[in-house]
Amino acid sequence: MKSTIHEFRKNNFKIVSKNKIIYLVLVTLTCLNSYSQGSRKEVKGNKEYDKYAYVDAIKTYERIYNKGYKSPDLLLKIGNAYYFNAELEKANKWYDELYASNPDQEAEFYYRFAQTLKATKEYTKSDAMMAKFGEKSGNDSRAKLFSQKRNYLEDIKNNSGRYKIENAGINSKYSDYGTAFMGTKVIFSSARDTGNFSKRIHTWTGQYFTNLYGSPIAEDGSLGAVDKFGKKLNTKFHEDTPAFTKDGKTVYFTRNNFLDGRGYDGKKVTLLKIYTAKVDKDGQWNNITALPFNSDNYQSAHPALSPDEKTLYFASDMEGSRGQSDLYRVKINEDGSFGTPENLGDKINTSGRETYPFVNDDNELYFASDGQPGLGGLDIFITKLPKDGSLEFKQVLNVGEEANSPKDDFALIINSKTKRGFLSSNRDGGQGNDDIYKFIETRPIWCEQLLFGVVTDAKTNAVLPNAKLILFDEKFNQLKETTSDAEGNYEFKEIECGTKYFVRTSLESYTTKESAVIIGKTDGKTELNIELENTQKQVKPGDDLADIFGINLIYFDLDKWNIRPDAAVDLAKILDVLEQYPSMKIDIRSHTDSRASFAYNVKLSDRRANSTMQWLISKGIAKERLTSKGFGETQLINKCADGVECTEAEHQLNRRSQFVITSL
Repeated sequence: MKSTIHEFRKNNFKIVSKNKIIYLVLVTLTCLNSYSQGSRKEVKGNKEYDKYAYVDAIKTYERIYNKGYKSPDLLLKIGNAYYFNAELEKANKWYDELYASNPDQEAEFYYRFAQTLKATKEYTKSDAMMAKFGEKSGNDSRAKLFSQKRNYLEDIKNNSGRYKIENAGINSKYSDYGTAFMGTKVIFSSARDTGNFSKRIHTWTGQYFTNLYGSPIAEDGSLGAVDKFGKKLNTKFHEDTPAFTKDGKTVYFTRNNFLDGRGYDGKKVTLLKIYTAKVDKDGQWNNITALPFNSDNYQSAHPALSPDEKTLYFASDMEGSRGQSDLYRVKINEDGSFGTPENLGDKINTSGRETYPFVNDDNELYFASDGQPGLGGLDIFITKLPKDGSLEFKQVLNVGEEANSPKDDFALIINSKTKRGFLSSNRDGGQGNDDIYKFIETRPIWCEQLLFGVVTDAKTNAVLPNAKLILFDEKFNQLKETTSDAEGNYEFKEIECGTKYFVRTSLESYTTKESAVIIGKTDGKTELNIELENTQKQVKPGDDLADIFGINLIYFDLDKWNIRPDAAVDLAKILDVLEQYPSMKIDIRSHTDSRASFAYNVKLSDRRANSTMQWLISKGIAKERLTSKGFGETQLINKCADGVECTEAEHQLNRRSQFVITSL
């Protein structure tokens, strides 16, 4: 039979100590293993400089707001500007006012608003915004921890063919499995000669209890002669799945709850527990101790160490587990004590079995699962441990064939440098119940690209050095950041293929920009060039202030020329510029579309241009700084003349205002 400890991947078992009869009940468990633009500097001066002036659009928005001119778009732009600069408390003011004026916003607004509410410690309201975000965003991972996997067979096929696998050459007719690196040796579990009275009710043949064995590793990955390992570690019950510190002086391993001559608890039930031991001065394993988070009420097994040896990963069915067995991690403190075990979460754990974790030197976590989509039985999966120490795993991938088969495949370990390793399987063609296979990985599973580009000025095409670029995933989790070089070039390395990202680019005196990009599905490069708009607009005589602020429409009612409240918001932008530059003079030009008579349109446009001028004069602008003229339909910017069929949108382009600088 598979060793009882090994059965933690297959079974939960009960041992009744009477007449040495061991009764095994099948059930499973296993183990797993702003750029801070600092505040934008306000344009300094109110002075001429070679006939150019600079207009800071963001500061203008704030100034006109303070004068009482408001619009939803204005509030959102100011709020976003502060949010992008991580000034969340300031952003909250603008978002709060926007939400109060109109609670119906786009999904991303609620997420950002929620973050700013947390910054102001309004947690109840923040939770309410996150609830709205969940309603609007659908399957967004920030609202829903994970979504169902689709096309998993196609994904497995794409990941297949990466391993060259052979029998490791140390297998017996019994179960051999669960390898671990210890220096230049491999330590593994075997039932080859550890007893003769252990059977279980199952279709497989009965086998002995397991003990630990060792074998030297040759340069080509082959294994040498097998010897029993760690005399004091082995008992008449089960030991398996060790994990060693790099100095070889400490081991963590799985065993039935057997210590000091007892192999079961007061209820005659044996469980799996994790133990540790240390090498004494004579080279013997001593100080065998059960880890403090073990219990007689649940099982824990299959320990694995992080590369820095500060975290232990393991499998358990302790309270709080999602399924039959989950993967956990626990902190190893400097004094040798342990923290509180932490479940790795729904991205890893399922209602099935997750077990046999292993972490390589590249911080890649391998584990076995029958709950994640696979080929049958236990399959081997891989994910990357987040660099920030969180449990926000981005991707869990099936490692594909040949590593996986329709049978149980588990306990993969790999040397990150040589790409050689071992795995265990009860696949067809083996020598025993479980066998150990050696392999070499021929190509990585991760498809990665280089994301690169150049940052330039949108108007002049000049390259922009020292721009700050932040890479976000599609849920706006920050991933990386960089700065454009002297030639405006930037790059992000190791970007996942077939994935959507956002790049946020910021530079003093420029409008912060978010650009979406979808990375190709194969290895290579993806180019994303970024153009930034200068918020300090260069203006000179002949320039149109309407172009700077995007004022394209004349907001007048039909056959009317009085200034409506919504038009006043745009006119306030012109007013602010005139106030900042007292010597500036402008010519107000009003245009109509071709509908109605020629003479009527000239008169109507002239009234509207004059009405606009009078509004500015009423706000304190000297009359001698302003001129106005209506051009009617004489300066159409498209084909929509009399008798030409056009859409309303096309006609609308001709109904425009101009605010042309005549003097600085």
